Amino acid sequence: MASCTRASAHVPPFPESSEAVSVESLALQACDDIDSLHAVHRAYACLEKLIVPQGVNDTEEVYPTRTELSALVRVVNEELQRRIEAADTTMQCKRPANAS
Repeated sequence: MASCTRASAHVPPFPESSEAVSVESLALQACDDIDSLHAVHRAYACLEKLIVPQGVNDTEEVYPTRTELSALVRVVNEELQRRIEAADTTMQCKRPANAS
């Protein structure tokens, strides 16, 4: 599977239109989203190998790879961080209301 290549950051010789900047930022976001989906897919493959009984003698098919385990840990950590930040934001919003 091909990975998106990020354009190098440089100052253009002329100002870009907001539409061009928007299209470029959308393309970069799409690349990030695709990379994220690949990580989630590897994490899922890891979980599947850990949970689903396999009748195959090939260790590559039975045991998760280091890449899959790493993807699983990364996905879990990212979700945990997202939830911590959401809870922290909620608490920050509630503090001033309770102080009054």
